[in-house]
Amino acid sequence: MSEVTDLTVIEIKAEQAPALYKSGGLDDYLEQIRQAVNEVPDLSTKKGRDRVASLAASVSRSKTAIEKPGREYLKRLKEAVRPAEAEIKRFVDACDELRDATRRPLTEWEAEQERIAAEKAAEEERLRIEAEEKAAAEVLKKQRESDHEMALLMNDAFDREVEEKKAEAERQRVAHEEELKRQAAEQAKREAEEKAAAELAAAKKREEDAIAARAQAELLAKQERERAEYAAAAAAARAEREKQEAIEAEKRKAQEEADRIKREAEAKEAARLAEEKRIADEKTAREADVKHRKAVGTEIVNALTANTSISREQAIEVLKAMMDGLVPRTQINY
Repeated sequence: MSEVTDLTVIEIKAEQAPALYKSGGLDDYLEQIRQAVNEVPDLSTKKGRDRVASLAASVSRSKTAIEKPGREYLKRLKEAVRPAEAEIKRFVDACDELRDATRRPLTEWEAEQERIAAEKAAEEERLRIEAEEKAAAEVLKKQRESDHEMALLMNDAFDREVEEKKAEAERQRVAHEEELKRQAAEQAKREAEEKAAAELAAAKKREEDAIAARAQAELLAKQERERAEYAAAAAAARAEREKQEAIEAEKRKAQEEADRIKREAEAKEAARLAEEKRIADEKTAREADVKHRKAVGTEIVNALTANTSISREQAIEVLKAMMDGLVPRTQINY
């Protein structure tokens, strides 16, 4: 392809695109176009000006012939990327679901272990309180047995004492039993209060543990929601970005097409005007030539009639014979 006009009929096949549409891949074509227009026509002549317009139009045609398949190749590349992005997103979402499903038994086990630990602590507290209550009951029982034995010993002594001390002994016994009852009531009251306090503390701890477990579950749920919201926001942002990129690409394509159509229209208009001017110039030249030939013919006819005895009609016939080349060795110089 030695001329630019050859480039306008180039047909670039799909398998050639990867090798051409890359950095420096079109340098050979660009150099060919430069070489093809590497001339300096004479702008003072119509032919030179027409040549400049033709060269510029040839560059535009060559550019379009190479640009159009390149744009189609670029479009195919963008379409090829979209399935990869969709597949990556599907893979990431599936992995997130698989990760959550894989860890769910551990999460449930950890929650169960926390519940068991809370129940175990409550049970240990209950057993401790029961052990303390049992030990206190044993102490009270031993105290009562000791008091009873003491009372028996005192009764034996009282039998040997005088009758007047029996009333005093009876009073002391009654008073002692009343004191024991009071102490037992106070002990029972303290034990009941302690048991109630322990049960309240255990209930409070169970409630706190339940609140903590619920808070942990809510935190995990919140984290999952945030991850899902983040993924959804990222997907929406990516979709919006792709949409805007597609819109911008279509805008650029439309603008480029409009520019191309405008350039072609301008080139066609320039060619049309140049052709009209050429036709007008040729018409003017023809009219001037006809006028000049008429003047020369008139001059010859006048000379023949003036210098010979022939009539004007005969002079015109001689002129026509000379114009038709019928008179040897004669030539009219216009």
